[in-house]
Amino acid sequence: MRDRRQSGGEWIGFMSVASISRYVLNHKRRIALVWLVVAIASIALLPWAVSQLSDNFTMPGTESGAANAEIIAKYGNGGYALPVVPVVTLPEGTTVDSPGIREQLAEIDQRVLAVRPEARVASWASTGDEAFVSADRRTTYSLIYLFDAGNGSVGIPDVEAALKGMSIGGAPLHVTGYEVLDMSHESGESSEGPGVLLETIIGGIGALVVLLYIFGSALALLPLLIAAIAIVTSFLIIGLIGATMDVSSVVQYLVALIGLGVAIDYSLLVVNRWRDERRNGLANTLAVQRAMETAGHAVVFSGTTVGIGLLALIMLPIPTFRGIGIGGMVIPIVSVVVTITLLPIILATVGPRFDWPRSRSRREDHTGWARFATRVIRRRWAAAILGLAFLGALTWVATYMELGQPRPASMNGVGDPQIGLEALEAAGFDAAVLAPFEVITSGDAVSLAADLRGVDGVTSVIAPANWTAEGTSILAVIVAGDGRASDFRAMTGQIRDVTHNTPGNVLVGGAGAFDADFTDKIYDGFPRMLLVISIITFLLLMRAFRSVLLPIKALLMNVLSIGASFGVLVLVWQKGWGSELIWGIPATGAITSWVPIMAFAFLFGLSMDYEVFILHRMREAWDRHQDTDSAVVSGLAHTGKLVTCAAMILVLAFVSMGSGPEVTIKIIATVLAVGILLDATVVRILLVPALISLMGKWNWWMPGWLAWFGARDEHVSLEAQKASPAD
Repeated sequence: MRDRRQSGGEWIGFMSVASISRYVLNHKRRIALVWLVVAIASIALLPWAVSQLSDNFTMPGTESGAANAEIIAKYGNGGYALPVVPVVTLPEGTTVDSPGIREQLAEIDQRVLAVRPEARVASWASTGDEAFVSADRRTTYSLIYLFDAGNGSVGIPDVEAALKGMSIGGAPLHVTGYEVLDMSHESGESSEGPGVLLETIIGGIGALVVLLYIFGSALALLPLLIAAIAIVTSFLIIGLIGATMDVSSVVQYLVALIGLGVAIDYSLLVVNRWRDERRNGLANTLAVQRAMETAGHAVVFSGTTVGIGLLALIMLPIPTFRGIGIGGMVIPIVSVVVTITLLPIILATVGPRFDWPRSRSRREDHTGWARFATRVIRRRWAAAILGLAFLGALTWVATYMELGQPRPASMNGVGDPQIGLEALEAAGFDAAVLAPFEVITSGDAVSLAADLRGVDGVTSVIAPANWTAEGTSILAVIVAGDGRASDFRAMTGQIRDVTHNTPGNVLVGGAGAFDADFTDKIYDGFPRMLLVISIITFLLLMRAFRSVLLPIKALLMNVLSIGASFGVLVLVWQKGWGSELIWGIPATGAITSWVPIMAFAFLFGLSMDYEVFILHRMREAWDRHQDTDSAVVSGLAHTGKLVTCAAMILVLAFVSMGSGPEVTIKIIATVLAVGILLDATVVRILLVPALISLMGKWNWWMPGWLAWFGARDEHVSLEAQKASPAD
């Protein structure tokens, strides 16, 4: 067996990419048949695979997680769910004390319990608690807690239907709440948006336009074919994983849209290199082999870096995010496998027929990108300083990011839910009334309520006599504020200072406590996760580029570009400088707690794609000419168009993802699209060439004692090329 140090290529198990491609080309029919069976089975089992995805969300090891789990177990409602809030503002001259009004208000509770018997309801009519009534006694609301399956309440449409058209004292009743606002769209009707399938189709059409621009021939269809097979196969594998562990339904968006972009990127790189090699005079089979040894080599490294980024999710101590990370890792792995096994067969057999109507002899014009790279090198100091200053400024803005539930006013609600929210605020109620803390106690609820009312910032404590089960009671603690995350996090500690000194078993749950615990549990350990991921990525890139300094630069640029994308997220959504202009959505005041960690996991790997594509080509040029500047020009000339177009495909996929009505999905789509765009433009085609030119020969420095660790490309020999007959 050959020494691995000399065999070259990137190793998968005991085989290099070059060896795999030779095996594939020698067994075309057998492997093509396997993929045909897999594709048919994946399509047939697609509904089953999607049904295995789960909406369960748990956060073990935290007080809010324990509180919410106990509330759900003993009461069958509440927990992670936020309440539905019916609101009514009575006409002038009518108050809640007017004759017959209390009976009409009681009917709200009766209608809700008739359609959702498991609900937990409290109102002024049922409790007489003045916390439910405004100062002028004309506006009142109810709290309705429904069963929570782990990712939202079950039965909201039933409650809306039961209360639809209802009036109190001649005034219309409006149903609002965080989840109701998030579900409301035009005409106040509930919708689920365009759906994953339609979003994928929209992204695919955009990708086809870009691919037609790149290839100018039917070759544009090949990356889409590879992407389609990779997506359905990923769904099948994730369905099998979901049958044994919880995998969040969020994964279906990631598989469809990120899978679309990644699989197209990988096949685009290979197809483009294959066509270049054919134009350079290689016979078709040899062109395929050469493309796999070079571009295929880069694809394996790229897919590995995407997978490494997702370790950030797998290492999290929350089962839901581990499921997302494991499910997400399937996407790049399957995309790589399809690209290096099925794509070579297509290119070796019918590939030349797809390169129509574009002429085979027509050479790709790289002069435009070569001139651009030359200009960057001539102005490398200015390019480096301006690029770093721009990204640094945005990263500084990111330090002002506030994590938590977006404010109710930014939930994009329209129609009845928005009117209800505005009625609450006009009556003097804080928006935080939509997200009370839930305190479950086995002790004296009346005494605990009195203690909590004395906490600075607590506006009311509701303790209905019928909120009891199995020796426990629940209190709803409402705090001051407009629903910003900082309001809830600041109050969590103060409320727990009281509850932890109260006799009995007392746990604090609810949305505010959940956000506080989530942030502490996830982000306190994030520096350690970043260190582990960075070390693994550094070793992988050091092997790929046979350099010590290039991986360090790549990691720093990656972190900087992600930080800059977070800065844009703060400006666009938290500050509202773009959300109101583009979508008509007010500033959120906070970024949903889980968005940054998930965005980091995917951007870390996706951004490295372009780094690997560009530096792999630069490394090839350096090996030939031993000149850094010419390597930069050659590398950017051959990959600049590919990187920008590949980034455009991913951006279009994320724009499609953000076309849905949910604000949180829009937020994560924004950060992913901006992150890819900044990385493919400012970082990869401006900062990378400028910094590499400045570093000169130091880019390629590798200590002699580490030389064995670097991967070496395995190329088709000239003798083999001459001996091989033309296809």
